[in-house]
Amino acid sequence: MFIAQVITLYPEMFPGPLGHSIAGRALREGRWRCDAIQMRDFATDRHRSVDDTPAGGGAGMVLRADVVARAVDHAAAAAPDLPVLALTPRGRPLSQARVRALAAGPGATLLCGRFEGFDQRLFEARAIEEVSIGDYILSGGEMGALVLLDACVRLLPGVMGAASSGDEESFESGLLEYPHYTRPAEWEGRTIPEVLRSGDHARIAAWRTSMAETDTRLRRPDLWERHEDARVPRPLARGDE
Repeated sequence: MFIAQVITLYPEMFPGPLGHSIAGRALREGRWRCDAIQMRDFATDRHRSVDDTPAGGGAGMVLRADVVARAVDHAAAAAPDLPVLALTPRGRPLSQARVRALAAGPGATLLCGRFEGFDQRLFEARAIEEVSIGDYILSGGEMGALVLLDACVRLLPGVMGAASSGDEESFESGLLEYPHYTRPAEWEGRTIPEVLRSGDHARIAAWRTSMAETDTRLRRPDLWERHEDARVPRPLARGDE
């Protein structure tokens, strides 16, 4: 079973939308589990404070390292095999490859930031992977945690209707996915491309590859550049001959 532990100030947000659709069905079938941990339970003062003003001055509040570390330690004791990931805009961008690696493992403990973020000493003292779901700012890490979990859960065995459903999607091969069409064959004067109605599977496969490459080159030149670099053969190093 894939176990998700979520450390958050808003445990009522989980499983949230993940309690519906294929993720919700998988949850009810016991294919994964979601345990929300209230960060505030690890505060020690009577106000249950989890944050304080930034050292050096400035706006906002910062999550305290001591409080958050106690929550992380509690989660680690409950499920020591789970990697700990913090959702923060300072993190490494989340990739499909990382999602696949997480989905193939026992689960993850997700740490949801709030306010101005975490005291940096937390990451110096604990093994926590910082990840970001995009170059924009949210009110907190909870939405990022939901995104990450949805991406993982759909890849768990038996969750998608067909095991191959995720094989040709965007980012799986480093490219955007090719465009899709379905009935009716004509809509508002627009028809499904002839090749997709030809029944020629080789032509269809070639068309889909061509469209994926074209759309990636035009829409995501950053992905295309990485894809092209990956296709360039690596020069033989001394000793490789």
